[in-house]
Amino acid sequence: MMYKDYFDHFCQRYNPYKDGAWCYEDGCIYRGLMLLYQSSGEARWLDHLMRMVSRQVQDDGALVGYDPREFNIDNILPGRVLLFLDRETKDARYMAAARRLIGQLDGHPRILAGNYWHKARYPHQVWLDGLYMALPFQVEYALAANEQPRITDALQQLATALVLTAAPGGLHVHGYDESRQQAWADKETGKSPAVWARAMGWMVMALVDVLAVLPNDAATKVLRKRTRSVLLAILQHQQESGLWLQVLDTPDLVGNYEETSASAMFAYASLAACRLQLLAPEETKRLENGARRALDALLGTRLLEEGGLIRLTGICQVAGLGALSGPYRDGTPAYYLSEPVVADDAKGVGPLMMAVAELELAAAAAGGYTIAAGSR
Repeated sequence: MMYKDYFDHFCQRYNPYKDGAWCYEDGCIYRGLMLLYQSSGEARWLDHLMRMVSRQVQDDGALVGYDPREFNIDNILPGRVLLFLDRETKDARYMAAARRLIGQLDGHPRILAGNYWHKARYPHQVWLDGLYMALPFQVEYALAANEQPRITDALQQLATALVLTAAPGGLHVHGYDESRQQAWADKETGKSPAVWARAMGWMVMALVDVLAVLPNDAATKVLRKRTRSVLLAILQHQQESGLWLQVLDTPDLVGNYEETSASAMFAYASLAACRLQLLAPEETKRLENGARRALDALLGTRLLEEGGLIRLTGICQVAGLGALSGPYRDGTPAYYLSEPVVADDAKGVGPLMMAVAELELAAAAAGGYTIAAGSR
C-alpha cells in the first residue's frame, strides 16, 4: 500500500532528530517501527529499527548524548524499544541501557503528590506529555524485572495526573504547576489554561499502553473506567473531516486548525482500546468508526507531494509551557496556534505508524478492512 511505501522511504531518508543524541522524537519512530513489525511480521521494519537504534546504544549500554543528571523525562520514552530488542536479540547491551534509564527514574524529582517533574529545568511541573514519556516504560521494565512496586507507583501517578489536570467535559489541560509560580498556572488550581490536542494524545496513549500490558483486575479497574471516559470525551470533539483541532476546547477560535499528530495519536489509542475491549460493545463500535474515519482522513488528505516527495503534513512542530530563554509560552489557546506547522515530524509519523499497525491487527481479526479509495 502507498502509505507503507511512505513509511519505508521516510525511514530510508530519516536523520536522527537531535544529531544522533538519544531523544524522545527518535523514540516515536522506534515505537512505530516496532509495532509495524509486530503487526505485519515484515522484516523491513525491524531492519530499519535495528539500524537506527544500534548507533545510539554502545556495547556497555551507554546511550549517545544521554545525561541522567538532566532529569529530562522525555529521554525515557525510547527505552521501551530497548526492552523489545532485549527480547528479540538477546543482546545484553539493551537491558544494560534500560537499567540506566530506570536509574534516572529512581532519582527523578517529584511533586508532593508523587508525580515526576517534567524536567529539572521545569521544576514542580507535571505535563501530560511526561505520562507517555515515562510511565509505560516504567511498567514494562517492572514486568521484565518482576518489580511490582514500580507498577503500583505508575498507576498512582496516572490517577493523580488525571485529577490534577481535569478540565470540563472530560478533557485535560496540558500542565500543572504545584508551586503556582509559573505565569501560565492558575493561582488556585495550578492548571494551565487550554486543552492542547497533542497533550491529550500523549496522555491517552499512555493510558492505553499501560492497560495493554496489565491484567484486568482490581488494581486497574479505576484506570480502565477513566480511560473509557477520556476516549469518549475525545470522540465528542472529532470534526466532520475525521480529524481533531489543535486546541480541543475552543473550536470557534479564529485560526484553530485540524492537527495531524494528535489525530494520529487518537486513532491509535482508540483502535488499541477497541482491541483491548476497554469499552462496552456499542461504545467500541462508535470508537472504532471514529478511528477509521481519522485514518482515512490522515492517509487520504495529509500525505501530500512536496518537492517530489510524499510527506506527512499538518504537524505542529513543538509546543510547551514557560521558558528559560526566548518567548514565554503562556499556554493560552492563542499560543498553541502560534507554533510552526511542519511536515514529516517524528511526533506525527511515529503515531501514524502505530495507528496503521493497530489497523492491521484489526483487519486480521475481522477478515480485512479497506481504507477509503482516496487514501494513498
